[in-house]
Amino acid sequence: MKPVSLLRLCPSLPPIARRAPRFPNTFVRRIAMASTNSVAVDSRPVFFFDIDNCLYSRKCNIHDLMQELIDKFFIAHLPISAQDAVMLHQKYYKEYGLAIEGLTKHHKIDPLEFNKEVDDALPLDDILKPDPKLRKLLEDMDKSKVKMWLLTNAYVNHAKRVVKLLGVEDLFEGVTYCDYGSQPLICKPNQKMYEKAEQDAGAPSTEQCYFVDDSALNCEHSQARGWTTVHLVEPGFALPEVPPSKYTVRSLEELRGLFPQFFKSNDEKSTS
Repeated sequence: MKPVSLLRLCPSLPPIARRAPRFPNTFVRRIAMASTNSVAVDSRPVFFFDIDNCLYSRKCNIHDLMQELIDKFFIAHLPISAQDAVMLHQKYYKEYGLAIEGLTKHHKIDPLEFNKEVDDALPLDDILKPDPKLRKLLEDMDKSKVKMWLLTNAYVNHAKRVVKLLGVEDLFEGVTYCDYGSQPLICKPNQKMYEKAEQDAGAPSTEQCYFVDDSALNCEHSQARGWTTVHLVEPGFALPEVPPSKYTVRSLEELRGLFPQFFKSNDEKSTS
């Protein structure tokens, strides 16, 4: 199956907003046609991939850079000290899964302004490079047997930046993201986010959903929904005392052994 560009197939487009990305009308019509014509007859299971600290290593320290930018945002936009900013940041993250959700609920902060000063400000071009090993893993997945989909709490801008820099943007059929241009914000681990992902990707059923994420909390809630979930914990990081999901891996490469039904055989690889 010919790879479909992420930029061409993305059902969860943001609404036309003050600073939200704008897409050509022809692009929007093309997405609408794809959603109505193909999803209804597509019976493939869906494999959802988290993006940050999942498609690339935590050792890239992007997470730490993001935390610093979030703390700076709290200090700049709220009348609090640096110490209180860190504490409030962590409080909102634990309560909502995203710091920005707490900011919008309690402080009327514009999520798109937050995205501009945090995610969009990350120096990703200096950190992320094309990853041949990741690309080979994803290319070896049989697209006739499984649909590959991105599921992230980031905004669509960040999602597109990351997969483009990693050189894998053409290997996913779409992305479900936290829409900062719409209120209220919906993100993992909220069950509504997993429901939205199923609808976006046209999943045949909840039982036909597979998911890999580095967040134990996200894994726990997707597993509770009925998804087959894989918790990614890189070497050098402690395993949780209680596994949040059925499977735990140290590398995405282990997906080959866990789900051989979704990967091409050696004969298929040689002819593709």
